[in-house]
Amino acid sequence: VQPVESGGGSVQSGGSLRLSCEVSYWNHCMGWFRQVEGKGREGVAVIGVDGKTTYAPSARGRFTISQNGAKTTLYLQMSDLKPEDTGMYFCAADYCLSRPPLERMLRGDYAMDYWGKGTRVTVSS
Repeated sequence: VQPVESGGGSVQSGGSLRLSCEVSYWNHCMGWFRQVEGKGREGVAVIGVDGKTTYAPSARGRFTISQNGAKTTLYLQMSDLKPEDTGMYFCAADYCLSRPPLERMLRGDYAMDYWGKGTRVTVSS
């Protein structure tokens, strides 16, 4: 179930990127997290069993999380990127058998089982 991220790159402020994450098996819930320099890992967006989503305030309105029909590919469409979005973006997946609230997942209070190695996003001003 090792997630594999792709789609990172360098863009100018205001630009867009779409990140992808492939997993070999269907997972109940998945999410995007990022590590910004000088800060700890933070949740960006997560999607639950029923397809409901939740976003960090910094991502709401600019980023969209989605999955393919088989739930084996996770996407993060990022628009209006800002320099403060620069960082390493990680995909996480879990079977979420206990059906944790999405907010717990986003805050990092719920330990996701599977993590990718990350893809780097650099936004220049």
